[in-house]
Amino acid sequence: MPLNCPRMKTAICNETFEGWEWGRTCEHVAELGYQGIEVAPFTLSSDVREISAQRRAEIAATARASALEVVGLHWLLVSPKGLSLTSDDEQVRAETSDYLAALADFCSDIGGKTLVLGSPAQRRLPAPEAVAVAEDRLLNCLDQVVGRAEKHGLTLCLEPLPPPEADFILNLRQAVDLVKRIGHPSVRTIFDVKSASSEDTPLPDLIRQFAPWIAHVHANDSNRRGPGSGDTDFVPILAALREAGYDRYVSIEVFDYTPDATTIARDGLAYLRRCEARAAGS
Repeated sequence: MPLNCPRMKTAICNETFEGWEWGRTCEHVAELGYQGIEVAPFTLSSDVREISAQRRAEIAATARASALEVVGLHWLLVSPKGLSLTSDDEQVRAETSDYLAALADFCSDIGGKTLVLGSPAQRRLPAPEAVAVAEDRLLNCLDQVVGRAEKHGLTLCLEPLPPPEADFILNLRQAVDLVKRIGHPSVRTIFDVKSASSEDTPLPDLIRQFAPWIAHVHANDSNRRGPGSGDTDFVPILAALREAGYDRYVSIEVFDYTPDATTIARDGLAYLRRCEARAAGS
């Protein structure tokens, strides 16, 4: 790799280590060679508003003690139950907006910088053909969290999710169109390899097309497992990111936790590093 090319920053999502204590997870992730850890808030509490200031400081300090950066949060609305960005019930949408703002505060308190808004079950269409209504409701729900993100220096990423996972914001074009409607520098999108694999455009071309709007990357195979576990070639993906000057985290996120967390984390990182070297032409 050329000397003037910084090494890719890598992270892994903490729910991969289901059932592990936070400190043990951080130590192990660092030992494997990662620089960051991404947090699914429901793994720490069903409601982050119940996490005390002292505990938030402990979470941040534990990551720092392992020389890990908390990248941010994803799977934002798994809990508390009953939240929805597109519900017909205005009170439900208000509660959802309040919780997103609380997540921004929590993210900042534990040292994170990125909020990834996927949450397909919480952004279903209120009725068939109601895309415009759903988009307007979602954007109204985001007003509060966008302001909180700006206050804390966070980036909110709208994540496109293909059908049948979601009913709208199905691809990068639709995500970027909504980001442009919001028109705020704290709002961007995410390139998730598994989700983007459902699009007709080759993955490297998608990166080149939407690079200015991509503020986070999830590395996973189209088979929902870790990088290197299937047929997805990450060399051209990493080459396109490098060409675009992407310098944020590439974070491994899987949905199939076999064979085990350590194997997923170790083998996925080793594969990404090999692909990185090839992408750089070394």
